[in-house]
Amino acid sequence: MDLRISSTPLPLTSALAARRTATPQGGTQEAGFSGALKGALNAVSKAQNQADELQKQVQLDNPKVSLEETMVAIQKAQVSFQATLQVRNRLVQAYTDIMNMQV
Repeated sequence: MDLRISSTPLPLTSALAARRTATPQGGTQEAGFSGALKGALNAVSKAQNQADELQKQVQLDNPKVSLEETMVAIQKAQVSFQATLQVRNRLVQAYTDIMNMQV
């Protein structure tokens, strides 16, 4: 059995790389942390939607979609979501720490 798994960069890394290579096209482009965060969330959402679509195709017995490909996509989406969840937890903890600081 030949299972080809391509490595994909982390969502935050790919969002930052996309931001560096993108050039403004006359519109306003978000930069900084908020732009990177939105890009990462969009990448996670895209991975989840792709996994969901592949899962539906497997359930409909589409011969062009393999079970292995679907399982890999589901795992990628799950890992991306867990990483996003950990980033959120760290942000909430940092916010709480800052709010508890005495000035």
